[in-house]
Amino acid sequence: MAATPHTWITTPITADIVRGAIELERTPHGILPHRLPAWARAQCADRQLAMAESQPSGVRLVFRTRARAVELDTLPTKRVYLGAPPRPDGLYDLLVDGHAAGQASVTGGNSLIIDMATGTVENRTGPVGTLRFTGLSADDKTVEIWLPHNETTELVALRTDAPVEPAPPSGRRTWLHHGSSISHGSDAASPTTTWPALAAARGGVELVNLGLSGSALLDPFTARTLRDTPVDLISVKIGINLVNADLMRLRAFAPAVHGFLDTIREGHPTAPLLVVSPLLCPIHEDTPGPTAYDFSRLAEGRLRFTATGDAMGRAEGKLTLTAIRDELRRLVAQRAADDPNLHHLDGRVLYGEADYAELPLPDELHLDAAAHRRVGERFAAHAFAVDGPFTDRRSRPTRRT
Repeated sequence: MAATPHTWITTPITADIVRGAIELERTPHGILPHRLPAWARAQCADRQLAMAESQPSGVRLVFRTRARAVELDTLPTKRVYLGAPPRPDGLYDLLVDGHAAGQASVTGGNSLIIDMATGTVENRTGPVGTLRFTGLSADDKTVEIWLPHNETTELVALRTDAPVEPAPPSGRRTWLHHGSSISHGSDAASPTTTWPALAAARGGVELVNLGLSGSALLDPFTARTLRDTPVDLISVKIGINLVNADLMRLRAFAPAVHGFLDTIREGHPTAPLLVVSPLLCPIHEDTPGPTAYDFSRLAEGRLRFTATGDAMGRAEGKLTLTAIRDELRRLVAQRAADDPNLHHLDGRVLYGEADYAELPLPDELHLDAAAHRRVGERFAAHAFAVDGPFTDRRSRPTRRT
């Protein structure tokens, strides 16, 4: 039977139908969502940060329509790691009135060829691809298309077979989360199953995810971005990337955290602010960084990470996850004496030794899909509990406008 023809309506992709992005950049192809503003990107030339912030974790198109068919043209950028197993194409999740209604991928696109041994990167251009969802009901409904959390995605064109209008505000509180690659969604099954997306769904809040793979480094421009984003709830997961990069010593760590939190409080003086220490990561519990690829495993076609620091370096102030947890616990307790809306959560409550035994880190650094679900459920159970730091007390916190 021949497919039913559609009369397509093209809707401009503008900020009123995009949620979860900090900024939209117009490109020669269309619109590129960013999770850091241009002024922040200009302050750091790090290639890892540029890649991470342009990957649209938590970013989604949200609109009302009676359309039975939806098409989205995109230009993805896919990562290829030489010598490592091929990465699957990024997934797009379709939600209709808040319920999962489909998944699809876009083939083609640009490629980023990364040689982990030499650190060289090659860019190869490719074609725009088309995502298509059909068979939707003709009812008036809210459609959400969650973009791949791990693929830079330029939005080229949105087509439907019925008119589109922006979805009205949900009335839900907005939660802003900042963290590392696990918060970004590394190795999650899909964009709506990263642990922050799962926690947001359980908590009934709108998500802005500033999880930045390899880039949760207490950068002042990140703190200012958190400060300037109008939200109701904030969490920051601090620690693992500082060890990965062997970036600072214990002497610098506490003042840097104080400065980071001070900056956030300039824009959100009374918003609930939850500081989360690192999840369990055995290779770095008591061994400093830097973290490196395990090339012996890579030769076998397996991606693994290893700690290359010397445990004796702890006496010189090198950071380990154990040291960071102790310092964050002390620091938050000190500040909470004057800041009743500041809270602390030991990351091992979310993923600890028993979890590692049952759901080990596949590459010794990142959660798998099942562990993302567990962490999301546990975070929601803690943060959104009746007596939790994010409980809805029927009064909205003061926030910067």
